[in-house]
Amino acid sequence: MADSGPGTAPGAPYGGRGAPAMSERALGVPAAAVAMVGWAASGVIAKGISELGPLAVVFWRMWLYTGLVALFLWANRTPLRLSSIKVSFWGGFSLAFDIMLFFVALRMTTVANATVVASLQPLLMLFLAPRIFGEQPGRRHWGMALVAIGGIAIVVFGSAGIPEWSVLGDLLAFGALFAWTGYFVFSKLSTQKIAAAQYTAGSALVCSLVATPFALASGQVFDWPSAGAWLWLGIMAVGPGVASHMLMNWSLVRIPSWLGSVMTLAIPVTSTLMAWAFLGDQVSLWQFVGMTVVMFALAAVVLDQSRTKLT
Repeated sequence: MADSGPGTAPGAPYGGRGAPAMSERALGVPAAAVAMVGWAASGVIAKGISELGPLAVVFWRMWLYTGLVALFLWANRTPLRLSSIKVSFWGGFSLAFDIMLFFVALRMTTVANATVVASLQPLLMLFLAPRIFGEQPGRRHWGMALVAIGGIAIVVFGSAGIPEWSVLGDLLAFGALFAWTGYFVFSKLSTQKIAAAQYTAGSALVCSLVATPFALASGQVFDWPSAGAWLWLGIMAVGPGVASHMLMNWSLVRIPSWLGSVMTLAIPVTSTLMAWAFLGDQVSLWQFVGMTVVMFALAAVVLDQSRTKLT
């Protein structure tokens, strides 16, 4: 996978001189969409590995993920550099707390609520993107993002009375929200300095190192995973780990950060349906209504961006 297209410097402003060609922009959206599906599956798989504590899942998954990314770089003769680790530090630090808080929240509340709270990130990004990246979402984008967030609110309130719901779990999910927003910002900023693959590997290593002391202190890592758990941990490392992070970091060079952020609104919808289908999580009628609102608003934003000149 190329880290940047012909004539495109990583981190070049979106639109104007040095911007990705239109064909590259078009590729950025489906790449980010595939990453969304992988991340949606991650939470469902993590909750499904019930034999391991959530911090043990983080520990094993992240070290497997880190090893695979390092192997990918070695195979491409671009080994991880110390300078890349330094650039990736804050992204990896944010990612560690995002994953730890999120995986614990998944065990305490519904998959729908945990993923829905994390998807409030676009509201934060719509405020941050103009100030940090100089990207200016249009009024329609603001409107559709707010409609989607309204749909997410319906999902949250629709979970009232469901046995798996927990206030503490929702609060932990809010903590993951801010950490996830930090990771998204640092990921976009890193494209101005290093290639996407180098950032993916560097942030993975930092994330693993930061999460390790917490996992060891919990004592959860001393329960050796079964063969079935290893299988699912491997799937998480390859799919939601390597593939999704590579694709998203690659796409962030080609699409605006706020657009990538808004696309994450698909995660709670996909995760909820997966949890309903594979884990037997209850889903209320109002949650389905909210998810429908989210998907229509998301589709409107993605379709509109192809017709609008973004700066």
